[in-house]
Amino acid sequence: MDMNTKDINGNGNTKISKQNVDTVKKKFAFTEIWKKYSIAFVLLMMIVTISIIEPKFLSSKNIFNVLTQAAIFGIMSLGLTLIIISKGIDLSAGSLLALAGIIAASLGQVANATSKFYPNIGELPLIIPILVALGIGGILGTINGGLIAFTGIPAFIATLGMTTIARGFTLMYTGGKPISQLTPQFTFLGDKIGILPIPVLIYGIMIIITWVILNYTSFGKNIYAIGGNINAAEVSGVNVKKNIVLIYMYAGLMYGVAALVFAGRVGSVHPGAATGYELTAIAATTIGGTSHAGGIGTIGGAVIGALILSVLRNGLTLLGVQAYWQQIVEGAIIVGAVIVDMRKHKKKN
Repeated sequence: MDMNTKDINGNGNTKISKQNVDTVKKKFAFTEIWKKYSIAFVLLMMIVTISIIEPKFLSSKNIFNVLTQAAIFGIMSLGLTLIIISKGIDLSAGSLLALAGIIAASLGQVANATSKFYPNIGELPLIIPILVALGIGGILGTINGGLIAFTGIPAFIATLGMTTIARGFTLMYTGGKPISQLTPQFTFLGDKIGILPIPVLIYGIMIIITWVILNYTSFGKNIYAIGGNINAAEVSGVNVKKNIVLIYMYAGLMYGVAALVFAGRVGSVHPGAATGYELTAIAATTIGGTSHAGGIGTIGGAVIGALILSVLRNGLTLLGVQAYWQQIVEGAIIVGAVIVDMRKHKKKN
């Protein structure tokens, strides 16, 4: 006790003690920085590594290609981020994209298309397919949310059922045939303004809108509250059922936007379009740090997650890695991200 008192009173060990405290503070600060920005460091390291092995990766053409590839499932991941933060899941995203895209495409063909879906209808203005795609995505998203909120059906089951329904309706609507020969206005959605790809521009706008909603509106706060503790949220006055419906409706709108970008970029839509896209979008959200335990996630993280997957795919293609190996690597990354998320959640508990 005396030695401790003397040390504190000035026998020279006070300085050492302060140094120890400073060291602990620095370690803590580094840990916090790493937790917050580790996913960005991973992305940076991937870019550096791939560009060293294959210098073509950093060409402006390839960079814009990476961003364009990320745009479609990146837009989908914005809606899925809100869903997963609220402790939900949506397996119907790819099927809703296909249905919204195929119906929008059927209304966006040129007047003299050889296999025109509606031969008695002339060339419609672009606003019609846009409103139809957004309407289909929003309505089916609302149905998903309503089933989950008002029937108590688990999100996994409700959206799995919607996956089958939407894909079946897509096949029935087209008779299993693709729809092509879209108007120049429609395909412009997949084109460029100068060097800037339109899909990237649309993705950027959706990022800003979703970020503002999640961070600066009461709806955004409610999403975090529902995911953190649904019972506490209800007790505190949050209309949980209404907000769950709105969450899935907004996600559906994002699928509608992604459908328009997909159709514009590809120039056609077939009934099997976007198969598995929901898994890629969920992967982007998960890799970006959105917790499946609910209440945790950011739009910035989802964007970085989408970029990681796009950089990975592009880099492996440039390096000559076969497509099925790319799927294996992507699957391993998804599993790894979920394991890390679970470990973090256990430590917090």
